[in-house]
Amino acid sequence: MARIVSAAATSHTFGATAGVEEAVARILDGMGAIGAAVQASRADVLVLASSDHLNNFTLDAQIPLAVGVADEYAPLGDLGLSRAPCRGSRAFGQAFAAWCAERGFDLAPVENVTPDHGVAFPHAWLDPERTAALVPLYINTVMTPAPSCARAYALGVALREFVEHGWPSGQRVAVVGSGGLSHWICMPDSGRVNETWDREVIEYLAAGEGERLAQLTHAEILRNGGNGGLEVATWAFVAGASGSARGRPVYYEPMTTWWTGMGGVLMDVAASGERDAAPQSEFNKET
Repeated sequence: MARIVSAAATSHTFGATAGVEEAVARILDGMGAIGAAVQASRADVLVLASSDHLNNFTLDAQIPLAVGVADEYAPLGDLGLSRAPCRGSRAFGQAFAAWCAERGFDLAPVENVTPDHGVAFPHAWLDPERTAALVPLYINTVMTPAPSCARAYALGVALREFVEHGWPSGQRVAVVGSGGLSHWICMPDSGRVNETWDREVIEYLAAGEGERLAQLTHAEILRNGGNGGLEVATWAFVAGASGSARGRPVYYEPMTTWWTGMGGVLMDVAASGERDAAPQSEFNKET
């Protein structure tokens, strides 16, 4: 059977470095460590889940859940990112959409999308050589109502089952959730970061307690993590895809200068089912 060979969740923004050089260095080190692990897993397909930021799905087409079904993707180029096209997997996107349709998920296949920074920024360091076929998966938390963490978690479970039972044997799949952590966008609390809540989200995923992520309600997230914090639905998606695996918190910084909490977790999917063997939490505690 095919299998998920690596999984991770990470924040997906970047900002000015002046005055916060040490924190930025730790973030880059953490992103680099996650990227190195994903590259080492030798994935054939990289499923990268993110919210679109009103660049492909506007208020005229409020699509909550979508999967890319193109042969290649040319990034939008925001955040100064390269617009060079990258290879996609039409077959994977179409097959997963069909699998989901039979299991109660209306996962919209989309072809003419230009991935913005939510996909393109992590993709740049997760797979710099572009050895894996990219499959962007959209959990659109800028829409109203946004998909819940419970729905995202169940979609992750569906992905894991599809990979194991609906995708050709021997294929290797990497899964990454991109977004969060706490941030308030165009709100009175813009600039606030809730470090306590951010670390709880990180620890839930790393401890293999995905069900706790799935239980987060919109009201709770908006109160503790802001409207931008709704992006942790992609972390719930990774939890569902990771099964019984635990993980390792890799980095965290409360980047008030960027108006967001920045963090990342690398899952130990190779040891899924061997929960007692999971690594202990060892990420920086500096503020």
